[in-house]
Amino acid sequence: MQEAIKQKRKGILRLIKSSDTIKSELKTMDDCDNYYKQVERYADQIRKTHSADEIIRILDIVLSETRSLNFGDEIYTAHEQVKRAEQKIESLKSELEQLRGLVQIDQMTGALNRRGLDEIFKREAARADRNAQSLGVVIINLDDFKQINDSLGHSYGDSVLNNLVMIAKETLRPSDVVARSGGEEFVLLLPDVEMEEALTIIHRLQNNLMKSSLQQINNQLTSITFSAGVALRTFGEPQHSVLKRADQALYQAKRTGRNHVIPALQ
Repeated sequence: MQEAIKQKRKGILRLIKSSDTIKSELKTMDDCDNYYKQVERYADQIRKTHSADEIIRILDIVLSETRSLNFGDEIYTAHEQVKRAEQKIESLKSELEQLRGLVQIDQMTGALNRRGLDEIFKREAARADRNAQSLGVVIINLDDFKQINDSLGHSYGDSVLNNLVMIAKETLRPSDVVARSGGEEFVLLLPDVEMEEALTIIHRLQNNLMKSSLQQINNQLTSITFSAGVALRTFGEPQHSVLKRADQALYQAKRTGRNHVIPALQ
């Protein structure tokens, strides 16, 4: 009789345990269901965007929510599946971050491209406004680049562009930025400079480029040179405005002749 009572108690305990387990599994299933629905919404957002930054932001959210899921021993398989999903999300995020870096770089010269310039300009402009500092914006254009291509070939022309970027990175300060805006034209960002210092930096770059590029063109010994327009960004001034002023100064430098640097009007 006592043995029968013990067995009955054990059966009741098993039922109680089973009931708790079911509740736990049901809650977990609800969590999973909500999670998968949310992931589907995020996937739809990713399909609608072309911005690597936005995709990375969404993946960060998905990764955070994936890690926050709690699983009991009863659904170990699902737990392992989520772990694998987490690893795939991390891998995809890493690849996108690498891709984002590549799409901001000019593949031939290693300078920033226009997209990279836009991103860096936002950062440097915000820093300049926050710290009440100036930001030098320089547009440089290689002199007689068409003649260089025609006389020495496009391959040599490419080497001239690469050499300019290399010399610029060696000459400029660590905080300065070099970007290729197209063809033989480049944009430099010089944080926290006044006009006199900016002009000194650009003249130094001109001299270093000339020394490194003495070549025979059309039976004449000549150096590769560039002309430049230099503008100082004013507080709150948008990118297109300061670039326009620098470009106008460059136009004046080109009209003056080769190897000239002109400061822009404020």
